[in-house]
Amino acid sequence: MAVIHRTTMEPGKLELLSAWLPTRPWYTGSAAEPRLARVGGFRLDDPQGEVGIEFMVVTDTSGDVPVSYHVPLTYRAAPLDGADQALVGTSEHGVLGRRWVYDGAHDPVLVDQVLALLRGQAEPQAQSVSDTPDPTVTVRPADGLAAMASTAVQDAKHGTDVVLDEGAATLVVARVLEPGSPGDAEAPGQVTAVWRPADGDEVRGVFLTLG
Repeated sequence: MAVIHRTTMEPGKLELLSAWLPTRPWYTGSAAEPRLARVGGFRLDDPQGEVGIEFMVVTDTSGDVPVSYHVPLTYRAAPLDGADQALVGTSEHGVLGRRWVYDGAHDPVLVDQVLALLRGQAEPQAQSVSDTPDPTVTVRPADGLAAMASTAVQDAKHGTDVVLDEGAATLVVARVLEPGSPGDAEAPGQVTAVWRPADGDEVRGVFLTLG
């Protein structure tokens, strides 16, 4: 299981995201530099122990109404080939050295582990504690889900679609989180999780849907 190091990152995650978020088509704010707070999320383990995988929730309070965004991230010790467009930035980790931080929707390791989660072959982990499962993450498994590869990633105002096996299925990554949304009842697989927005009350919403 992944080890959570109690150390620093320079620049920090929120600093990287503050510059990156306004460049995304699903960003709903008007501020060039959003005011972000980390308000939730969870992790998955890379079986090879090479790539950090985090599903982070940040709330932007720069506008009239706070907005919570779901940002899957991967952390790598070297650049991911062919993924320059998905690079959020680089950061110096106090223990591990330089990390390349990517939008995880474009990272095949993250996609593989989400599919493993939907098959019941991976367990959500606590965001900030080593070797600790996160029981608040709820998975509606996809029966008979086979291994599939990401063949395209499409960012739009509604979120991000990860096209699998040339359109055999699509993994929909929710970006602007909607508290209390039941999601798509007809979808073969779905992941919901909790976060704590600006008012301090814990809420639940859909993070990932397999369609």
